[in-house]
Amino acid sequence: MACSTTLHASILKLLIIFLFAGWVSLWLLKPTQIWTRKWKQAEDSANDTIFGYYGLSFAVYAFPIIAIAIIGLLLLDLKAGYQRSRSARSTPSKSNFFSNPLVVNTTLGILSSIEILIAFLFIVFLAWTYYSRIYTDFKKLMPYKSLKLNTWQLKYHRIATRFGLLAEACMALLLLPILRGLAVFRILGIQFEASVRYHTWIGTAMILFATIHGASTLLVWGVSHHIEDEIWKWQKTGRIYLAGEIALVVGLVIWVTSLPQIRRRKFEIFYYTHHLYAVFLVLFLFHVGDRHFYTVFPGIFLFSLDKLIRIIQSSPKTCMVSARIFPGRALELILPKDPGMKYNPTSVIFLKIPTISHLQWHSFSIISSSRADDHILSVIIKCEGWWTNSLYDLIHAELDKTADKRKGIPIAIEGPYGPASLDFLRYDTLLLVAGGSGITPFLSILAEADSATNKSRFPSRIQLVYVIKKAQDFCLLHPISHLLLNQSTEKFHLNLKLFVTQETQAEVGIRELLNEFFKVRTLQVNSMCSNYAAYGPESPSWMAAITGFCSITFLIFVICFNHIIIPSGKRSKMAKEKTPSWVVDLLLIAAFVLALAFSASVAAILRWRRLRKGIPQISHREIQPLDLSSAEARNALEDHEVHFGGRPNFKDIFGKLHDESDGSNIGVLVCGPESMKESVAFACQQESECFKASGKRTESCFTFHTLNFTL
Repeated sequence: MACSTTLHASILKLLIIFLFAGWVSLWLLKPTQIWTRKWKQAEDSANDTIFGYYGLSFAVYAFPIIAIAIIGLLLLDLKAGYQRSRSARSTPSKSNFFSNPLVVNTTLGILSSIEILIAFLFIVFLAWTYYSRIYTDFKKLMPYKSLKLNTWQLKYHRIATRFGLLAEACMALLLLPILRGLAVFRILGIQFEASVRYHTWIGTAMILFATIHGASTLLVWGVSHHIEDEIWKWQKTGRIYLAGEIALVVGLVIWVTSLPQIRRRKFEIFYYTHHLYAVFLVLFLFHVGDRHFYTVFPGIFLFSLDKLIRIIQSSPKTCMVSARIFPGRALELILPKDPGMKYNPTSVIFLKIPTISHLQWHSFSIISSSRADDHILSVIIKCEGWWTNSLYDLIHAELDKTADKRKGIPIAIEGPYGPASLDFLRYDTLLLVAGGSGITPFLSILAEADSATNKSRFPSRIQLVYVIKKAQDFCLLHPISHLLLNQSTEKFHLNLKLFVTQETQAEVGIRELLNEFFKVRTLQVNSMCSNYAAYGPESPSWMAAITGFCSITFLIFVICFNHIIIPSGKRSKMAKEKTPSWVVDLLLIAAFVLALAFSASVAAILRWRRLRKGIPQISHREIQPLDLSSAEARNALEDHEVHFGGRPNFKDIFGKLHDESDGSNIGVLVCGPESMKESVAFACQQESECFKASGKRTESCFTFHTLNFTL
């Protein structure tokens, strides 16, 4: 069975590599004259067939990425089954060291070797595309009939136009990193919360090129005294300038409001203005025309379908089972889930609470294990913004009521989304470094390790370095309090190093801090405000089927609309050329909307078929009272360290762990502020060499991974 699974996985991987290589080759050939001639001939031949040039464009430009997404989903489903059946740790290979940090810089962040290589290749591709286009343009410089430009104005106008094509190349990749259910990047082991940064980089590059394109074009119109004639022009055919100008303004608004200074302080402004992407995409289509739009269509297609499926998956709403209120304005929400919903540690869910906002979704790391808890999942929320503070006040108000007057709080759940494989299982030792709310992904890892029945699947030793500002934040470790006292079975050894940076307290140790757990208050609410528990997304195989159905439906609609509305045949060539380009664009939009509607119907049927009336009986999970007087607890407390008034010295921590774990594989996971991640990455960079020139390992090997507890 394992051999068959491996064979099928290898075949799917080869198909993905073949399709991706073909798609990349297409983009490399696109700027050349050879491709231009061959493509023109192919379009002329396709116009005489039922598929038309639009069918050809879809098959060549859009189909490879959509097919990669479909095959990738099947591969992920196959890997998930194989992962569940695997029972032993694996040994990291040399390829793992590509994930280790190569550059640690405050401005650039933490970059691995593979990230730098891919960024370099993308820059080379952009340079090649631009050079090829400009070289051909200058070689065959043709004046515009409508614009009387001299030579330098004509050259500068061509330069501006080609910057628009660079923006188009970035646009082709822009939406792929932020897919959730149909995540193409998951095939490479890149999770959604990490790939958001690639979306930011690509979006910034796209806006830069689009701004140069638009500003330079306006400059040429201005110096040639054509700006008043051209700026308001909505052409019947060809490039629609007004649509491009509005699209650029909308894009700049989206980019400016997504800057960290605004996103972190005024999240609502960032969140709502980001939804202008729909306006931007429609105007982009009108500006470039349907022929160019097909080159960026795969990302738009997958993103739109992904968004629609997520809306269906997050309905109907459920209610939380209970909540815990920690000192320091932190909450633990306990939510009902179907026993069949499984997820891996470090998974993320998105929550919407209509009582607070009907539009806002916020992401949180799951702290529970689906292996240990069949009917519930938990998240911890540190209340620091308007939305989270509103949730805290809402729950606190319910806590002040009598039990018979408490009402359930409706919650919509989307997800969970998480890693396709349990990579952290392959290490002999884990070093977990967390700052503040960054502890939440690690709580799920510890819960999973605690619930495991097979000891060989998990690291034998876990060291947790937790950095907090105030001692009261220690309460976030409440869900693993029994592990700190070693009250579970001997599956792994847990060692805690706690650093409290903004307080100095003499003679306060782990025992005194554990007393803070007694201040935690629990709220039991009426969970029967809804008949549904969280069921999670559809299986990857069903998602692949829906994606294939949507792509076929779209192609059928776009062919039918074009043959019915736009004249066909050689005799109608003149009539076709006189058809306004925006009519063709509207047909493409209509075909896409109808394809999405049909696919949404299929997804809704699948969704409602899975839902079963009635939330299963849920016993409220209670953490056993702490017994700090037992000999076992006293011995366990001696292994933990508490430091006040300072930050950890990661060089010393790595060096000590290196000496204690000679020859073992050590996984380093960090989640917290960027400055902490950079410090850990730098320390890991200094200690990560574990191969000699001969390729034989002689000392402990550190492998770096970074996580985000929210987006």
